[in-house]
Amino acid sequence: MGLRDTLMVYRNLIKAVEKHIGKEEHKVHFTDFIREEFRKKRNLDYPKDPSFILQRIKLAQNYTYLLNSVHHHKDLLFSYNIAVDRSNEMTKVLGKSAASVGLRLPDVYQS
Repeated sequence: MGLRDTLMVYRNLIKAVEKHIGKEEHKVHFTDFIREEFRKKRNLDYPKDPSFILQRIKLAQNYTYLLNSVHHHKDLLFSYNIAVDRSNEMTKVLGKSAASVGLRLPDVYQS
């Protein structure tokens, strides 16, 4: 696995975390941890074993896949209306719809 592949895994993981977990200040430790793990190879205490590095990259790929799949599954459950509370989802949809035409939801719908 080359540098280009590693960078793609890194970018995809950061995007998935920001999309599904969030970018808010109190959630920034997730992306900080990922950045720290990917930068560890510059340190002298990081194992130089190629199989260890490939294992860590594979772990990052799997975690990205898991994040995306779990949220896709949740979206499918919402779309099929299967025993899930949709009030938060409907508020988001209403908010996006109102914003797309330049309006704001009434305070009753704001959370």
